[in-house]
Amino acid sequence: MMKELRKIVIPEFIFGFNSRKLIGSYAKNLGAEKVLIVTDEGVINSGWVKEITESLTEVDIDYHVFSDIFPNPRDIDVMVGADVFLAQDCNFIVAIGGGSPMDCAKGIAIVATNGGHIIDYEGVDSVPYPGPPLICIPTTSGTSADVSQFAIILNTMRLVKIAIISKKVVPDLALIDPELLTTMDDYLTACTGMDALTHAIEAYVSNASSSFTDLHALEAIRLVSNDLISLYRDRSNEEALSNMMLASLHAGIAFSNASLGGVHAMAHSLGGLFDLPHGECNSILLEHVIEHNFEFAKARYLNIAEAFGVKSPSKETLLEAIRGMRMTLGIKGQIDLRVKPDEIQKLAEFSLRDPCMVTNPKVMSKADVIQIFERVLCYESK
Repeated sequence: MMKELRKIVIPEFIFGFNSRKLIGSYAKNLGAEKVLIVTDEGVINSGWVKEITESLTEVDIDYHVFSDIFPNPRDIDVMVGADVFLAQDCNFIVAIGGGSPMDCAKGIAIVATNGGHIIDYEGVDSVPYPGPPLICIPTTSGTSADVSQFAIILNTMRLVKIAIISKKVVPDLALIDPELLTTMDDYLTACTGMDALTHAIEAYVSNASSSFTDLHALEAIRLVSNDLISLYRDRSNEEALSNMMLASLHAGIAFSNASLGGVHAMAHSLGGLFDLPHGECNSILLEHVIEHNFEFAKARYLNIAEAFGVKSPSKETLLEAIRGMRMTLGIKGQIDLRVKPDEIQKLAEFSLRDPCMVTNPKVMSKADVIQIFERVLCYESK
């Protein structure tokens, strides 16, 4: 019997407390002369960027800080950042922050090397040449942009998040330090943790999953189920810090190589049109997409329930467990928006064109997508 070939892409990474402090020596080894540090004001205020600049200065590497980034990074942010990279004669990028700075940094790298507009590179394998060396230092435990082949950018003309999926955007190195999670607030902890859970669940039921990605996805689910609420309640809990950062890493390895599904396709559309937090969108949509998919991937969802620690796994007990975690984390089941019918139609159309929809285990029709959006949004019937 013929066996399918599988290609797995994983960047070099260093995991552990104080790994961030290795940035200077690694940047030097990778040939950094002047570094563009891509971050945001929140990370700067936390003090983490100061540590990075001090480490670079110690090894005589010049730098420029670029922090003009929206929470959902815009195509405009990327284009301005690419201009800054070139104007400052940088040859290296360090991204420190959550998914927004890391995705923006990937976009900057693409444009700085390939030219054109970042929107030109939407889709799968559309980036011709790799960018300058990129080191990512995550400060949240969910987006996994530090190890993935994905960059998610908001198209400001269409008001939809686009996915750029290419091995050319995989960072050269990730320094994954659990201590950086201590400066997350409660809601960011909740939303990014649920993002990690969604990554793992969608990767496990993806029609592009493999035995390799399954291992990482199930381990991420186990870690989230055991440690997310602990981290939410106490950011000084070192075991929870380490395990949730590890959960994000496992989930990132899984979805980067197995892709995602309907939750992310719909969350990209919802977050893009209304500028909502990505993890919040995933949290609210997750239960509904599982319900849609369940019978088509029943054995896999029962394995997910077991990994989540559910007794007597079934569709009902899995949904109850996920709903219970979401509610404990203070994430509502609906988004308080007055959405018009034409906006629901637009959301559905954008969702169905998202590349993540291709690997959903069960085909979703426009009517299916509209029905889910109508459940999670307050909408006007006329």
